[in-house]
Amino acid sequence: MERCLYDPTQGFYASGAGVAGRRGDFITSPEVGPLFGEVLANALDHWWDQLGRPDPYKVIDLGTGPGTLTKVLAKADGRSAAARHVVGIDRATPMVTGTNEIAATGADFDGAVVIANELMDNVPFRIVERSAAEQWNEVYVDSTSGQPVEVMVPLANGPTGLDISPGQRAPLLQRAHDWVSSTLGRGVSVLVTFDYGTASSSELASRGGWLRTYRRHERHDDPYFQPGLWDITTDIAIDQLPPPAEVTTQAEFLNRWGAQEMVAEGRAYWEAHAAAPDLRALKMRSRISEYSALTDPCGLGAWFAATWYGVDSNISPQTWGGDERTR
Repeated sequence: MERCLYDPTQGFYASGAGVAGRRGDFITSPEVGPLFGEVLANALDHWWDQLGRPDPYKVIDLGTGPGTLTKVLAKADGRSAAARHVVGIDRATPMVTGTNEIAATGADFDGAVVIANELMDNVPFRIVERSAAEQWNEVYVDSTSGQPVEVMVPLANGPTGLDISPGQRAPLLQRAHDWVSSTLGRGVSVLVTFDYGTASSSELASRGGWLRTYRRHERHDDPYFQPGLWDITTDIAIDQLPPPAEVTTQAEFLNRWGAQEMVAEGRAYWEAHAAAPDLRALKMRSRISEYSALTDPCGLGAWFAATWYGVDSNISPQTWGGDERTR
């Protein structure tokens, strides 16, 4: 997977593919429209207050792709706007495969808010299969013949805590786990991630369909088909990650940070200017369709939003969004 995605000459991202957007290979929430980033800016304002209003206020967008989210966050209105210093780091770099490459970007993570939208699903993962009650195999790939062939390699010890039934496969997300840990270890104040997945590995294995490939908005399920030309991803099992402070659906996250109010504002502005719409009126009307896509319970709205707080951030789930409720 690492070679297929990140080989410097033949990998999916290195080849110039793997671009989000309507003319690219897939649509992510920032490419739906500016509403996603504008709502996220409300969360940034809250965290800025909680952190004592630092100036500069460091915000790092990991896996930025064409930079859509970075641009919106840099321009979005809000209390923290003047202090907000937004840096985008593209997932096409080897950043997603280790921590040394993160340091090489020159970005200062200390005290920063780090945002990773649909990035963890691209961190290289292993695949394991439970063949019997206490027998496990790992899926390797032999490409010496020129065609990739699966090879099952017995594991002396099964993965700790991976509760799947005999005959089932699951992704082993050790690198994603380590990525979260290492990012938090760099002194960040907040890490928030958006991705597709489920709460547990057992649920993921039972449901199936967690191994995904994408190219030009087409989904495929065979990672060995045209390797290097297709994106390879997995649904994330949250129980394989360091425990987040908060987990909600994307729809819940956006609504907690004011998405519904922003849509109501947009609808009112459009209705007041529909007879002679200006550019702002068209943008405000767009919020309605954007909101529908971002909160679709059968699509992006069901994605999860997981948030971790740094040990020195003085932010707790009890103050999240000014709401005493926790999840």
